[in-house]
This record gives sequence, structure tokens and C-alpha cells, in this order.
Amino acid sequence: MANNLVIVESPTKVKPVQKFLGKNYTVLASNGHVRDLPKSSLGIDIEHDFEPRYITIRGKGPLVASLKKAADKADKVFLATDPDREGEAIAWHLSKALKLDEHKMHRITFNEITKTAVKASLKNARDIDMNLVDEQQARRCLDRMVGYEISPLLWKKIKRGLSAGRVQSVALRIIADRENEINAFIPQEYWTLDAEFKTEGADKPLTAHFYGGKDGKIDIASKEQLDGILHDLDGSVFSVKDVKKGERIRKAPLPFTTSTLQQEASKTLNMSTSRTMQIAQQLYEGIELPKEGVVGMISYLRTDSTRISEEADQQARKYIGEQYGANYVASGATTENKNRNAQDAHEAIRPTDISRTPVMVKEYLSRDQFRLYQLIWRRFAASRMAEARYETNTVHITDGRYIFNASASRVKFDGFLSVYNDTEKKLENDHLNGVQEDSVLKLEKFDPEQHFTQPPAHYTEASLVRTLEELGIGRPSTYAPTISTIINRHYVTREKKNLYITELGEAVNNMMLEAFPSIVNVDFTANMEQLLDAVGTGKIQWKTIIRNFWPDLEESVHQAEMNLEKVKIEDEVTDVICENCGRHMVVKYGPHGKFLACPGFPECRNTKPYFEKTGVRCPKCGGEILMKKTRKGRRYYGCENYPTCDFMSWQKPSNTRCPKCGGYMIEKGNKLVCADKECGCVIPLEPKKEAGVSTDKVDR
Repeated sequence: MANNLVIVESPTKVKPVQKFLGKNYTVLASNGHVRDLPKSSLGIDIEHDFEPRYITIRGKGPLVASLKKAADKADKVFLATDPDREGEAIAWHLSKALKLDEHKMHRITFNEITKTAVKASLKNARDIDMNLVDEQQARRCLDRMVGYEISPLLWKKIKRGLSAGRVQSVALRIIADRENEINAFIPQEYWTLDAEFKTEGADKPLTAHFYGGKDGKIDIASKEQLDGILHDLDGSVFSVKDVKKGERIRKAPLPFTTSTLQQEASKTLNMSTSRTMQIAQQLYEGIELPKEGVVGMISYLRTDSTRISEEADQQARKYIGEQYGANYVASGATTENKNRNAQDAHEAIRPTDISRTPVMVKEYLSRDQFRLYQLIWRRFAASRMAEARYETNTVHITDGRYIFNASASRVKFDGFLSVYNDTEKKLENDHLNGVQEDSVLKLEKFDPEQHFTQPPAHYTEASLVRTLEELGIGRPSTYAPTISTIINRHYVTREKKNLYITELGEAVNNMMLEAFPSIVNVDFTANMEQLLDAVGTGKIQWKTIIRNFWPDLEESVHQAEMNLEKVKIEDEVTDVICENCGRHMVVKYGPHGKFLACPGFPECRNTKPYFEKTGVRCPKCGGEILMKKTRKGRRYYGCENYPTCDFMSWQKPSNTRCPKCGGYMIEKGNKLVCADKECGCVIPLEPKKEAGVSTDKVDR
């Protein structure tokens, strides 16, 4: 009787895969990687053509020994690690660590943990794809070089324990750039003008929005302009210029990729990217169901493809036809990859069996498992369904000089919306259906409203993932750990979904911009991703990338070491006296930024919050304005007399009073802006030149 060994990554997979394959197979788990670069050193032999020095991961020796013992006894060894680049690398490391005979070693992959998929993988066994292995080696070595060469500089510049990363540093820069945009944003005034009309036979008034004139759209930028338009409209007689009826089609969404799942889960379920991936991993590896045992609920969760297998597509169309009707089934192909960086390695994320509805399995899932599975199920079902059709109605109203528009729509055929609607339902103005070109209109009133343009929104985890994907930064498996890293390092803080850079994050980003502009350059990093992808397809040798990258990095580190010594942050002595020992306390850097500490450490361990003086007087009580930080590290400005005085501002206040309204002004980039939006006063500032600080950047 054959003795076959199957090695999977996760122990959770062992039981279902063993059940699917039967007694002729022994299934064991590697628990992820078994070999890696050493933590104590760079682990790359620079002198011998950048050869990686892999070692068995600490604590995995007994596991490797037991796997090797089982492999030696087996007639065939099937390496069934995950179906992605990293899974391919783990399979290769296993082959080396276990010293497997290449004649009895086989690589198998399955996109879902089902009996059909697992058994089919045995029929399609292959050799290890060394192109994918080399791509993963290149990524690992590049990340190690960046981390191990630059991180010590962060320790010298700011504090020990910080880290830099090839992808995380770019993500931090993107967030920092957005923060700078927001801080420098100057609101612009604009107005909207609505008109309410009474129409014959209608119970509700018809609300129309000001569009412009005969020559096109007119934007109302000021109260004076608005008053001029209202003066022109005084006494006007309005009539319906024309009525346009039509149909609008909304296409069904594509099934989830890793990034779109993370974005939608954040938006609709309020799940962080790391939580989404954790729950998706549980659904992929399997849930215990009565009568069926452990069943994989979804297909593989790390993918940038929207492709669906023909078998899954046909099963979904059949289910939809039976449950909703033939007219709800999509008429043609519904798969499309708009992302130019998509590798299409395997399928989109989908339920392994569409007939296993969320309601059927709800009692066997945790709350988060159910919510995420329901989201995936609905999205996949919708992707195989017909488009939604809307009936539209647009009315143009004029007094002969100006034009007002009113529009409405209603669902004519819901299509995929019957299972998946990712937008809020808008009120439908059905009363427009009674308006004709000869309808009599009576003006009830005008409703002008003042607005101000809003700054760019702070990044959320979802919008950051979308931006990283659009820019070609990172790959599906890197988004969640990248965001987790910059949050856990306290470079970024998360408040009500929004991501804010901390003082510590600003310091790290500024140092990276000064010393390593290429590392944090978006185009450079995106181009590097494309080169790495080319390694995976066999077009480029992986060491070619390493050989070209290392000399520039080494030179930049050398130059930065010399320059950074001149700006190394020393402890700043303050006039605050330690009440325990009488010494002058000093400014230190911690995970959340600056704090006051006694220089007598470790004998005296007294610490206090550090509030930096701004030299600005409080506009409410005249006290000193201090720069403070929230509990999560976001910077703000508050009065020293808190809680007696509750003044607070996210932007730095100025001692200059507004010449128009007398209120206080705030600094925004190189301008002073009145804190009162309705005032809108702006005063340009002269650029500041800081003495003794070099702005020269290292030429890479």
C-alpha cells in the first residue's frame, strides 16, 4: 500500500485534507516557514554574489526533524503550501531543510479546501516553480537590506527600536504628504442656489438646482455674485424648457480581490485590514459544519485577479436562475481586470459553494466570520447577475436667462441589487413624472446656501490600500502587514477610521526624505515591483536586481551616517525641575513622541508629559498655547490653563489677529488663515529659513 506524505502550511488544514485524501496519505503541517535569514545579522553574503544564508528558524528544529523522518519513510512527498509566491518559497525551503529526493518530491496547489480541488491537485502535481521562489528571495533580500541598513540610522537620529521598510516607508510618506496637503489647504467659498416650484396637481414642491445660463454652467463664488443673480431673477417667470427621459444601466460588480475585500470590509463592516485577513484566513482554512466536517468556506484570499473558474461560474449561474429567475442571470462574461499590475495567478475570492448560503451556516460561524462570509457570498453572487436598470427623468427650467435642473430616477429592474447594494438608497422624486414641457410652474422660494471647499480627506485603511494598489506599491499579501507595522510602530495613529501621522512618524519620514529619497519615491518603488514581477515570470535573474540595488543603498547609508551625526538629537535640558531629586528634566523620545524624563535614570525614574511652548497667547484667556498630543499621538494645540480654559486647535494658532473680523488666525503652510471659515481672510507669510539646518539631500 502506497505511503504518501502531504505537507501543508497550517495545522488547521490537516484534518480536512486528510479526510479528503484517505488512509493512503499522511498529512502534516509545517506551521509556515521553516527556514529564514538570521535575525542577528544581515544574512546575505555580499562578498559571494549576495548569496542568502538561511538557517532553521529557532524552535522549529524538532518539527523539521519529525517532518524529515516522515518524508524518509514516504514513497512520495507532496508539498501543498499556499498557492502564492510565498507558499512556493516555503515549499522550496522545505525541500532543502528535509533534503528531499527530487524524484519523489511533488508540488501541488489548491485554490480552495474542498474534496474536488484537493484531489484534482494530485493529478496536476508539478515541480517547484523556481521563478516564483527567486522572486520571493529577491523581495526578502531587498527588504532585509533596507531594514538592516537603515534602521540603525533611525536609532541614531531619533530613538532605538524604530524600523524602516521598503514598502512601509513609502506608505508612511503617502500619509505624510496627505497630512501636509490638509494642513496647507485654504478653504474657498462657494454658493448653491435651489428653487422650489409648485406644479399643478402635485402635492410636493419640485426642487431644482441652479445650473447656469445659456452659455453653460456658472459657479457662484461669492455672496456678491449670488446677490447679482437673485437680482436678475427677481420677478422672473419660469417655464419648463424640456423634459428628458432615459435609461441608466449599472453594471454588476466584479468579485473580490484581496484589496477590494479589504476596502469593502473596512467601509461596510468597520474591520481593519489585518482583522479582515485574519477572518478570511479562518474561512479559507475551514469551518466545522455538521455532517460535512471541516469545510473550506472561501477560495484563496491573497489574489489580485477577478477571474473565476468555469465550474464555479456555471454553478453560480445555475443557482441564480433557480433562486431568482433566468432574467437575473448575467448574459455574458463578467470578468475583467482593470488593474494593470494584476498577475492573475489564481481566482478571485468567492464562496467554495454558492448553494451554501450565509443563513444556512450562520449558527456555525462567529459574528465576524458570518459578516465577512456574507459580504463575500453576496459580492460573488452579484458578479454573476444581470445589470440593474434605472428609469431617469431630467427637467430643465428657465426664465429665459438662467437654467435650473431637477432630476430623478427609479429602479426599473433591480438585477444584482437584489443581493448586493453597496450604496445608500437615494430618495426617488417620483413627482417629476407629472412634469411636462407645458406644465405651469409657480416659484415658491429661493434657497441659497453658503459652502466652503473641503481639504482632501485623511487616509483610511481602505483608501490607503486603494492608493497603494493604484500606484503599484506592494502586493495583496503586503497591504495588511504594512499598515499594521506603521500603526504598531506609532508612526501613524488611527482615530475613527482616519489615519493621522504622529510626531514620531514625521521625524522618521523627514529623515527618510533627506537621506534616502529613492527608497521613499513612489515611482521608484512601483518600478521595483514591476522588476520583481518580471523575476516571477523568468524575464530577469533575481540577483541582477540585488546587484544593482546594493551599491546605491550602501553609498546612501555611508553619506547619511556622516550627515546624520551632525543633527543627532541630544537630550534637551528644560527648566522643569524633577520633584523627586531636584535635577532639571530632559526631553526624551518614546513610542508616542517626546516626553520629560529625569536625567538621573535609573536611580530616579520620574517622567512627565512634554508640552512644547509655542510662544502664542491663548485667544480665549491669554495663557500660553502648548503643543500637545492625543492619547494616540496626534498633535494638537491647547491652552496651558486647561481645564479652566478649553481652547483647542488642530492647526497652530498665531498671535496675529484677523484684520477683517478680529478673530485669531491659524498657520496653514506659508499663509495665515482666519479660524472663522465665514470670514475667509488669508495673509501670505514670508518663507522661514532655519539657521544651521541643511536642506541638502543625499544624491543617490
